[in-house]
Amino acid sequence: MSTSSQPPQDDDTKPLWNYVTKIKSVGGGGGNYEVKCSICDITFNGSYTRVRAHLLKITGKGVRACKKVTPSKLVELKKIDNEATLRLEKSKAKSVPLPPVSNESPMDNIDGVDLKRRKTSGQLEKAFNMQARETLDNEIARMFFSSGLPFHLARNPYYRRAFSFAANNYISGYQPPGYNKLRTSLLQNERRHVERLLEPIKNSWSQKGVRIVSDRWSDPQRRPLINFIAVTESGPMFLKAIECSDEIKDRDFIAKQMRDIIMEVGPSNVVQIVTDNAPVCRAAGLIIEADFPSIYWTPCVVHTLNLALKNICAPKNTEKNIVAYESCSWITKISEDAMFIKNFIMGHSMRLSIFNSFNSLELLSVAPTRFSSTIVMLKRFKQLKKGLQEMVISDEWSSYKEDDVGKAKFVKDTLLDDVWWDKVDYILSFTTPIYDVLRKMDTEASSLHLVYEMWDSLIEKVRKAIYRYERKVESEESSFYKVVHSILIARWTKCSTPLHCLAHSLNPRYYSHEWLSEDSNRAPPHQDTELTLERMKCFKRYFVDVDVRRQVNVEFANFSDGREGFDDIDSLGDRGKMGAKSWWLVHGAHAPILQKVALKLLAQPCSSSCCERNWSTYSFIHSMKRNKLAPHKAEDLVFVHSNIRLLSRNSPQYHQEETKMWDIAGDEFGSLDECGILEVANLSLDEPELEAMFFNDDDQGGHQP
Repeated sequence: MSTSSQPPQDDDTKPLWNYVTKIKSVGGGGGNYEVKCSICDITFNGSYTRVRAHLLKITGKGVRACKKVTPSKLVELKKIDNEATLRLEKSKAKSVPLPPVSNESPMDNIDGVDLKRRKTSGQLEKAFNMQARETLDNEIARMFFSSGLPFHLARNPYYRRAFSFAANNYISGYQPPGYNKLRTSLLQNERRHVERLLEPIKNSWSQKGVRIVSDRWSDPQRRPLINFIAVTESGPMFLKAIECSDEIKDRDFIAKQMRDIIMEVGPSNVVQIVTDNAPVCRAAGLIIEADFPSIYWTPCVVHTLNLALKNICAPKNTEKNIVAYESCSWITKISEDAMFIKNFIMGHSMRLSIFNSFNSLELLSVAPTRFSSTIVMLKRFKQLKKGLQEMVISDEWSSYKEDDVGKAKFVKDTLLDDVWWDKVDYILSFTTPIYDVLRKMDTEASSLHLVYEMWDSLIEKVRKAIYRYERKVESEESSFYKVVHSILIARWTKCSTPLHCLAHSLNPRYYSHEWLSEDSNRAPPHQDTELTLERMKCFKRYFVDVDVRRQVNVEFANFSDGREGFDDIDSLGDRGKMGAKSWWLVHGAHAPILQKVALKLLAQPCSSSCCERNWSTYSFIHSMKRNKLAPHKAEDLVFVHSNIRLLSRNSPQYHQEETKMWDIAGDEFGSLDECGILEVANLSLDEPELEAMFFNDDDQGGHQP
């Protein structure tokens, strides 16, 4: 007997291929061949099913039985076929049984319960189909456990809605969507649907104005991406991410991408472009300002404040920076000591166990890329001061000598050193004003009109903190403050734009008696020379027509001086009590042109932090475990993911019942791979109760916000 001349295929599960010869593929593939039986030499077309029917003499398969297969040969072939079937069955994944479902009522385990009550309880269980409910619970739990899904997913309203819909609508034979359907047609349908749902927000851009935010990132395969997000009062809307592997990321390329997005959004709707402070972004921003005079490029205020803190807390030892380094290097030493202590404790399991017995909060630090990392770490140390000192004087700490005793002694001496703690308090005293402003700016709340005054206030608060510690009077000079002041002024000079000054000038609070009386040195914006010059620059770019600009100047004069419609008692009284935008909505009709400008500017945030959070979403979706994901597929997923969150947060259900704030910590806390890294330190360090909720959820048996 001759065997197939073709290489055997699926020999373990389809051994009868060895008894025929494949001549050629027919019917466009699909496993169909023209074959010749090696036993009877008959030629026919078909797949393995017909080969098997021919050799085993199975009728009804569209092929004649092999006449030369003897009874003994038939027994041999059937034995081979049965063994292959058994191998195939064994190779299939076996389902793991679920936990047993209780068949008895809880009443059955209680002595003294009469038969009538037991019968009633059984009827209730049957009516509510309790066994089926328990089985479904076990199936859902198995899905969570086997896939490593975070428990926080149970708060997702769409997860809950899917099972509720299935339970309330009998769909016979329904199978959930498979791998290919989810990643193709369903994803595209959802993206188109989300785009339609976003239309009402887009329609408001002409009235409220929009800020376009951009940042750069690299995916797990090191492909460079540039994302664009449109931000309004409603929140950040993800627009697109551009994969630019084959491009030179110079100012012209970045400006071209910005220009395309501006045209897509509408030039008249865009108030500003916000990026980080990189030179290439600044250069691209200037190109955009030249092309679109009414659009300003503004650097991210949060990024600017973070760089200021970095210059103060970690100055570079360079020739140009020698004065700042000599004045501020002691801060670097304190932060390095704190980092050493943290690493020593976290790096030794016994030391960490001792630490946990004396402290209720976690000893966590911020990832290096996070804003104000040094300040966040020192704030945590101050919170843990009592527990840390009790730890190092305890018998457990002194008796354990399995690690480096010298390092343990350094940790102990440092934590018991009052001078070291005094320096920690000093650092926090003059950096806290900067950190507080950074946190206020690091949101999507309207803040463009607050930046100018906040910078002035924080510089004054820093001065007071330093002078208080050095016990100096205002007339004396402080060399350390001089260095810190020069760093802050240099950063503000790079950050400030005429748009900040115009927004400040349109804030009615800064003309109110309440604000002016807080400090005798304060003056209303229209009496400030710098603000006036910068405001006029904006008006010249916004209103090219001289007659229109003259009318705007008249309207501003009436507004700033409280006359011609702005002299009403409510209008004047509300300046210091109402929000800036609310005031213009109520009292701004007497200056219609200026009102339109004010309503757009007073709704603008001033940071690009939403881009940082968007990259967090990107890394959550396009992780190392999903690094084969194509860029366009990842963009679709991020678009749907981010914008569904935007739409959800604008719905009243977002703050209600079991799905309340369902997306808070959904990405960051789904998988804490690195012990000691707190991705949202600015949340947990200032609100320890929230940290306890997220990190101790399992120990407390689940916590509903």
